[in-house]
Order: sequence, then structure tokens, then C-alpha cells
Amino acid sequence: MMNQINIFNENVEAYEAWYEKFREVYQSEVAALKEQFLKLPENIKGIEVGIGTGRFAKELGIKEGVEPANEMAALAIKRGIEVVNGTAENLPMRDMYFDFVLFVTICHLNNVKRAFKEAYRILKPKGSIIIGFIDKDQKIGKTYEENKLRSTFFKYANFYSVAYVTKLLKEAGFKEFEYNQTLFGELDEIKEVQLPKQGYGQGSFVVVKALKK
Repeated sequence: MMNQINIFNENVEAYEAWYEKFREVYQSEVAALKEQFLKLPENIKGIEVGIGTGRFAKELGIKEGVEPANEMAALAIKRGIEVVNGTAENLPMRDMYFDFVLFVTICHLNNVKRAFKEAYRILKPKGSIIIGFIDKDQKIGKTYEENKLRSTFFKYANFYSVAYVTKLLKEAGFKEFEYNQTLFGELDEIKEVQLPKQGYGQGSFVVVKALKK
């Protein structure tokens, strides 16, 4: 885990530069997440776990986050977000406190199963978990997997299939699953913002939303 945190602390500029280079990719991901966020009730309290530099939280209007890499968190704080130091597997929050929890970085987690159980714990009954992730069975996921040893950020990453993420969410106690997808084609081919489609199986970035029982 420490290796992961150090990589992010030492490469904040490279991380930010990626989002500038692949702006349409990033905005397509935001559009897919927004589609699920629009289904949430108004005036609710939520948090992003693994908030990074706050790029997704800022676009989605999320005010609070958890992040273990201090250099990343410093930039999120500059973007106006309150950030607590902590990890997804051991969230420093009390039980049944939030209406939603967002993850957009499960490939970097140490223990996804434990992270989902922690999300379940801090959610109120009928609260929502929303996860945006790269589907390992689709084009971009396969490319990342093949090149991960040469990558700064994905060296220690684990990519997951939709079936596996769904299985772990069910085991953690979540129900009522909804999916959408975006990023159709390879990264370098995406030159305009794509509209998300329902379901999964075509796009490389999948958003799943589920409810706490």
C-alpha cells in the first residue's frame, strides 16, 4: 500500500497532466457518473473514497473525501473539498452517516472486498454506493493490463470485471443494481465527449449504482 501512496504523492503533476491530455475521456467518465448521480435525492450527504486531486468530486458537487496520499489531497483541498486522511479499507467515519459513497479508483485499492464492507457500514439504510471503474474485459482495460508494468500509476493496479464487482457488492449486502457505460474505442481514438449508454459490455468505463438494504 505504501508503494501505491508514494507513487501518487510523487507524481501529482503527471496525474493532472493525464487529465488534460485525455480531457474528452475524463469528461465522458464524468458524464456517465452524472447520469447515476441525477437519480439521487436532493440535499444529501455523500463522500468520495480515494478522492485523489478532487477532479471528479468537484465536477459532481461532492464536498468531502478520503485520501491516503497527502500531496493529492492538498490539491483536492485547493479545489474546495474537505479531505480526511484515511484508506478505503478502514474509513475514519461513523456508522450510517452518509447517503452515498463514490469510488472511482477501485483498481488501486488493497482490498476491494473490505472497502465495500466499509462503504456499507458508513451508509444509511437505502443509501447508494456508486462505483466508476475500468472494465478489465473491454478494450482499454485489456490495454492497461498488458502495459501495467511500464506504467507509473498502474504498476500495482488490479482491474476487475463487472461480474466480479457485482459479486463483491452483493456479498457486502448491496442490492438493486443499475449500470451504464462509456469510453467506446481506444483512449487515443476518443476525441469528443461520449454520451453514456445503459448496461455494460461495450464501454471500457462502467458505472454501477447499488443500494444498501
